[in-house]
Amino acid sequence: MISILIRRILSLIVTLLVVSLLIFVVMDLLPGDPAAIVLGTSASPETLAALRAQMGLDQPLPVRYLAWLWGVLQGDLGQSYTYGVPVAGLIAERLTVTLPLALMAVLLSVGIAVPLGVQAAKKHNGMFDAIVGAVSYVSIAVPAFWVGLLSIILFSTLLGWMPAGGFPGWDAGLLAGLQALLLPAIALALPQAGVLTRVARAAVLDVMNEDYVRTARAKGLGEGAALWRHAVPNALVPVVTMIGMQFTFLIAGAVLVENVFNLPGLGRLAYQSLAQRDIVVMQDVVLFFSALVIVVNFLVDLLYLVIDPRLRVGVR
Repeated sequence: MISILIRRILSLIVTLLVVSLLIFVVMDLLPGDPAAIVLGTSASPETLAALRAQMGLDQPLPVRYLAWLWGVLQGDLGQSYTYGVPVAGLIAERLTVTLPLALMAVLLSVGIAVPLGVQAAKKHNGMFDAIVGAVSYVSIAVPAFWVGLLSIILFSTLLGWMPAGGFPGWDAGLLAGLQALLLPAIALALPQAGVLTRVARAAVLDVMNEDYVRTARAKGLGEGAALWRHAVPNALVPVVTMIGMQFTFLIAGAVLVENVFNLPGLGRLAYQSLAQRDIVVMQDVVLFFSALVIVVNFLVDLLYLVIDPRLRVGVR
């Protein structure tokens, strides 16, 4: 067990280093001079050269990459060209919106999909299964931003139940903050819930045909008890895999949804930094998103060993 944990951690570190290098190189290839963006097109060549030297842009790419990587490891993500403040503070501030939004969306997706998927598997080929299948296919086909626009029209414009956008800040109270995030969370959760419903249904159906489930029924265990005690726990591996993937999809999907609802989160920050060619903010936000995806997949991989004892066979 210790050896496999060490191997996974080493693989995690190598993956993060490779991803960081790719991000830095791709961002460096983007058109536009950061010094010219800061000073404007009317700046003299001498002023531009001085600012480029101050920013370290006159250094070779390997030197700049190592300096940036060393700063990241120390928690220094550089300073934004546009906002003139440390990028670490910007990301931390915007994360207070994006992270609760993603967590709410995951909870909604799991809370909707897992019970529906399990019941659809239990009533396989019945009317309920057909209805769940049709609804899940529709939810998969509908983009999250379109769900967001429809929810604004229905619940904000027509009914007036929910705010149409914006975020009052957590200082306004927990209820006000959660209310502002509810519609965006629903918009993010519904398409993912459709996918997770199909995965949960298929996983439970596969397990229900196993010998130990049939043995449990033969010993007199009820259909519901056999389903939840034996089938569902053993079907968790693909479900947990999809939940881990969905969390990363939701973080990335926040770019569109946060702009639809005018939320000051990481997704909106990424969009604004791209529009303003703020390379420092862009590469740090992309690195954060990438690192989050890699770390979540790493944790899900380790969770397999906890929920499925068969995967621990032969592991030392």
